[in-house]
Amino acid sequence: MAVVTTSERYRIAEVAERSGFSAPTLRYYEEIGLLPPPVRGDNGYRIYDAATLDRLRFIARAKQLGCSLEEIAELTRSWETGLCAPVQSRLQALVDAKIDDTLDRIAGLTTLTADLQRVAATLASHTPDGPCDDRCGCTSDVAADVSPPSTAVRLVVKPAAANEEVPIACTLGAGDMAGRLDDWRAALRDVVARSPLPDGVRLELGPTADVTELARLAAAEQDCCRFFGFAVVIDGRGTALEVHAPPDGQDVLTAVFGSAA
Repeated sequence: MAVVTTSERYRIAEVAERSGFSAPTLRYYEEIGLLPPPVRGDNGYRIYDAATLDRLRFIARAKQLGCSLEEIAELTRSWETGLCAPVQSRLQALVDAKIDDTLDRIAGLTTLTADLQRVAATLASHTPDGPCDDRCGCTSDVAADVSPPSTAVRLVVKPAAANEEVPIACTLGAGDMAGRLDDWRAALRDVVARSPLPDGVRLELGPTADVTELARLAAAEQDCCRFFGFAVVIDGRGTALEVHAPPDGQDVLTAVFGSAA
């Protein structure tokens, strides 16, 4: 049985207060193995130590990142080694997977929102005096000649902060850079028009554009070229990828994404 020093002794109520987890949650975590069985005092009460609070901080961090209890259980096994490297390696893999999943869901929701905006405009454009017809939008998807919605859906990948000095450079190796350029060329085949922005270019996308892939590439590109900023915009004009860069990065932007001229 573990020996707990006087300075490290905490009752379950104290651990709950310090960690933010309720007492029932702490008991449940013990049942499923996220927390080791605590030492019991002479009176039978649970007694915890400082290591338990450290472990709970780690669990709280994993929950904040969207990890499931099964994933957290796997992470805590790495945590028990006392080495950061295996924990960080596994957490990196989980975070990368969650980024891809989140981008997929965001892309799906932005597309759905644009569809709903279009349908809302259609519904407001024609109301028959009698029963629903083929132009009212209640029973079919019709293309109405209506003004575009006033709102827009934006998926933004922000560049570095304005007060942060970021070199106009890519951190990818030559081989990885060539592969990334190939990915961009494939993803941008659906560009139907380019228009200038004050600090970049707006790429108008056709109806078959893969918004999910564009969002994934934008996130990956901003990770290695932090001077870039991206926004996938869906509004009444259609779907577009907006690319932004500081003045010193405009030549790189043009080389990768083309010119609006």
